[in-house]
Amino acid sequence: MAEKKVLVVDDEKLIVKGIRFSLEQDGMKVDCAYDGEEALSLARKCEYDLVLLDVMLPKLDGFQVCQQIREFSDMPVVMLTAKSEDMDKILGLEYGADDYITKPFNILEVKARIKAIMRRTARKEEVPQSTILVKGNMKIDCESRRVFIGEREINLTAKEFDALELLATNPNKVYSRENLLNIVWGADYPGGARTVDVHIRRLREKIEINPSEPQYVHTKWGVGYYFKG
Repeated sequence: MAEKKVLVVDDEKLIVKGIRFSLEQDGMKVDCAYDGEEALSLARKCEYDLVLLDVMLPKLDGFQVCQQIREFSDMPVVMLTAKSEDMDKILGLEYGADDYITKPFNILEVKARIKAIMRRTARKEEVPQSTILVKGNMKIDCESRRVFIGEREINLTAKEFDALELLATNPNKVYSRENLLNIVWGADYPGGARTVDVHIRRLREKIEINPSEPQYVHTKWGVGYYFKG
């Protein structure tokens, strides 16, 4: 994991110090921030391999920071949360996060999750992709990770885009929820099949004229989801 660069954001300095020490022991370069504004400023200056971002922060909370990062970067973001009521928000990736870890956590778990996300990111970068996919009135730019319906750009989270890209590049192929979870989130992702259902619902709300009668992303009842070619 040498040369990987991580931004750790938490207002509890002892937590930051412990995470920083542990990651540096694994050869990573670590920057630290203690409030949302400082985190956002650093993220704008440097393309990190991963951002470890606490939800509860001064000035801007972690959700706001993640949302704003997604406006200019696709760098992986892992949220830290101590509040159970935040789970559904993170699970739905309303804010564009890639994963979440609950407090209190074991530093070995944190390192394992960080490394797993970095491996998935590296594999994605190695796979050659078609630059533009055109499906009916939809245009998917795989390189810039932008989606258009007609002339209107659709704002998708990172995982919504990943799921759409996978389905659209394999039209009419039915993916079970378990398959989608393993491919898009990775086999070591701690969430369950509900994660996929939440993302597909939100994706349809953004790209379909009538989400209950989808034109693009369809359900094969009892099996999974597919993109109609």
